[in-house]
Amino acid sequence: MARYTGPTTKIARKFGEPIFGADQYFEKKNYPPGQHGAMKGKRKSSEYGVQLKEKQKAKYTYGVLERQFANLFDKAARSKGVTGEVLLQLLESRLDNVVYRLGIAPSRAAARQLVNHRHISVNGHVVNIPSCHVKPGDVVGVREKSKSLEVVIQATASSRQSRYSWLEWDAASLTGKFLNVPERADIPENIKEQLIVELYSK
Repeated sequence: MARYTGPTTKIARKFGEPIFGADQYFEKKNYPPGQHGAMKGKRKSSEYGVQLKEKQKAKYTYGVLERQFANLFDKAARSKGVTGEVLLQLLESRLDNVVYRLGIAPSRAAARQLVNHRHISVNGHVVNIPSCHVKPGDVVGVREKSKSLEVVIQATASSRQSRYSWLEWDAASLTGKFLNVPERADIPENIKEQLIVELYSK
């Protein structure tokens, strides 16, 4: 399955924030990449450029490719509610994102790999499709034979599991329950979804 495998720090520098998580190299060079990167902040972007940049930021943050993102936007546009908020809710409901939010993996890329390699189950059944959407009431967990994986042990040893109100974590069984679709105010990502809506509305 195709996915972005290029340099993450360079992309984070492009958007001016560590969208892939803590990054010591980003902290050292928190200005745009390239020969004239330090000067780029003085240039004024067009309205289209600002909207496109916001869409790209959302894509890279959640690890979604262009066609997947467009399909999610179409689904959000057809749904009830505010399109931008529904789009973020759909992204948050992806299995790889839920695995990351539960703290089973240190990053969305690592979560995607755990799902691909059949280490994750949903309601007791192994699921290996990262883009699968989790519904309220679903229980996401680590397969019994995968609980000894070093990446899982290290990730679950942190205190990140109790951070989100829409998730319930059981440390004893390494399972988490998706309680409800999060409200926009609860989603911590710094994404201006209205700019994405405006971009697709052109």
